[in-house]
Amino acid sequence: MSGAAPTVYIVDDAREVRMALSRLLGASGYQVNAFESAERFLEEQDAEAPGCLLLDVCMPGLSGIELQRTLAGLPCARPIVFLSGKDDVQIGVHAMKEGAVDFLTKPIDHAQLVAAVELALKRDAEQRRERDVRRMIQERVETLTPRERQVMVQVIRGRLNKQIAVGLGTGEKTVKVHRARVMSKMGAHSVAELVQLAARIGVAIEPALSADTATLNWKQA
Repeated sequence: MSGAAPTVYIVDDAREVRMALSRLLGASGYQVNAFESAERFLEEQDAEAPGCLLLDVCMPGLSGIELQRTLAGLPCARPIVFLSGKDDVQIGVHAMKEGAVDFLTKPIDHAQLVAAVELALKRDAEQRRERDVRRMIQERVETLTPRERQVMVQVIRGRLNKQIAVGLGTGEKTVKVHRARVMSKMGAHSVAELVQLAARIGVAIEPALSADTATLNWKQA
């Protein structure tokens, strides 16, 4: 994971709000980058850089809620703390259900703001670590041969070597060799650990699947 310092991105159409928040957070030791619109943020932000987003709810053009929805579909969506000029419970509830870290009403209390930013940055760090782990697991999967993937699927399903051999139409000794290679390439020391690694990248194995079908689902995961 990148060692770059996290940035607090501020998106608010009111210049005075952007300046006030930038000064406040800058004085608190945060790295800040401010934008006057959601569109400008999308154009200029570095999606790979760590950080969180302080986002105004109501803005000309793309609204805060619409930006949240847009970011939710991206692989590197960052945590959001919403800022609102009025205490709109319905919007706040919707924003939180969609994954927002907090919903603050202007004028923003300093202590509440810092607490929300800290929580958002912590969540961002956790999400990035998880993405790094999933990326590492996927890279290991890509080193497996097609036959090794078939064997891995069967191992995850709890099949014994004899059962795997019958299902794949091969010898038990051959299965043992493939199984050992799978465990080595995946960096797993037990079947339980192998199952956990697969689950981290969203691989779900249905007991009723045949070996060929299970392998196909693995490739699409």
